[in-house]
Amino acid sequence: MDTKPLTDMISSLFPEYTATDTDNRWKLSSFSAEGFASDSERLRLEEKYWPLADITDRFDRKSVSFQLSKNDSIHSWLKYKEGFSAELVRNLISEFKLQPDDTILDPFMGSGTTALVASAENINSIGYDILPMSAIAIKAKSAVHDYNIAELHQLIEFIASRELPGNYRQETPYITITEDGYPKQNAIELNYFTELIASSDFSDNCKTLFRLCAINILERISYSAKDGQYLRWDIRSPKIIRAIQKREETGRRPMVVKLNKGDIPSFRNAIISELNQFIADIELIRNTMPRRKGCSCDFHEGSVLYKLPLRASESIDAVITSPPYCNRYDYTRTYALELAYLGVSDTRIRQLRQDLLSCTVENKSKVSHLRDFYTSIGRAADFERICGILQSCEPLKEVIEALKLRMANGEINNKGVIPMVEGYFTELTFLFFELFRTCRHSAKVAFVNDNVRYAGEVIPVDFISTAIAEQIGFRPVKIYVLRQQKGNSSQQMKKYGRVALRKSITVWEKP
Repeated sequence: MDTKPLTDMISSLFPEYTATDTDNRWKLSSFSAEGFASDSERLRLEEKYWPLADITDRFDRKSVSFQLSKNDSIHSWLKYKEGFSAELVRNLISEFKLQPDDTILDPFMGSGTTALVASAENINSIGYDILPMSAIAIKAKSAVHDYNIAELHQLIEFIASRELPGNYRQETPYITITEDGYPKQNAIELNYFTELIASSDFSDNCKTLFRLCAINILERISYSAKDGQYLRWDIRSPKIIRAIQKREETGRRPMVVKLNKGDIPSFRNAIISELNQFIADIELIRNTMPRRKGCSCDFHEGSVLYKLPLRASESIDAVITSPPYCNRYDYTRTYALELAYLGVSDTRIRQLRQDLLSCTVENKSKVSHLRDFYTSIGRAADFERICGILQSCEPLKEVIEALKLRMANGEINNKGVIPMVEGYFTELTFLFFELFRTCRHSAKVAFVNDNVRYAGEVIPVDFISTAIAEQIGFRPVKIYVLRQQKGNSSQQMKKYGRVALRKSITVWEKP
């Protein structure tokens, strides 16, 4: 078949890409729009690692996101949109030939997909996450074979029959961003039933499941909707109504508010529906997945940057994870409803934002804290070695220099972008070093990540990460590239043209 017409068509759509074979394998031929900055180091990486690229149909954007899990029993129990699917974890576990009693690590555990799939295969898991929703999700999911179904039905009956006291007016706690986040009756019911169940005689397992169900329906019963890195607000929210009135009073142009979620269910109806779905999932899992005894799920709440260095060397058989992407998404804002419900204050939110892997323009450097930490545990020499590895990464230096040039040219509208990119790769380097130390020989490591673009400068996160990992000692094995490429923002496309960005799964091995 003559593939030239197809090649010509794709080349016209993506002029900065060059077809390398008839299988539509693409590699970037320019990293800096209009040749504004040097990209020789990034091109060198492209040539070096492209032979490892596998443009695959095994994985797609659904399997490396929450989409496939949202209809998957138990994996949908926490709607964590940044997570990946159970199918992806199963495929990688099979590819890595992991055996029962092996140990798999997920340094960014999220909703616990890696841990739950590992448990089904009788594989031990260790996980870390900084957000408190993860601890509740892991605890609730791990108890799937321990729930008393009759008690769960009693919980539903209890909620359905309990009358809200006429004089009860206490609303669920809020932080600044979530003020007026719910219809008033939902805010009252959410707080009332949360307090009521917490002080009841139901078992701890039952209470945990209720709490996870409540977390899972917050968006549904609120005026908010998660939209990328933001929360969008329904036009009926009091805060939006006030904002519209204020703009009218000051003569400013009307707000363009498009969101109307339609009917918002009551908390009582939503929680009962969610509990019924959870019970159906539990019964299905018990009928199709036998209880696995002997394997453990070891979860630690907190930053992996400070917890993994305390773990024994050569104790991990595989790593499957997806870190926050270097895309300015702020998880503490996206999950503000969930954090506020769990009692996290505005002050604690700000601290969590700093403790997360640097991926927002508000993050400050963690280098001095990491230096103090490594010194305190007697590993100052390792700190210096990690910094040396980072400083010798020429492609990263090139990216930072290119961004500085764009900043000087007035093309970057936020001065936090450059420190964010520096912090992101700095912290990943510390993580990669600790993964190498804690992995056993022949252990495989898989990272799901996105490449990004700022002010016309493409940052090949997959290949830069692989270069750093290789310098630490890992052997690059394969880089799965999804056929569906990631797009650009409309602003970047208008100014710099369209460039399809890779979404990749990088696979490394400890020799």
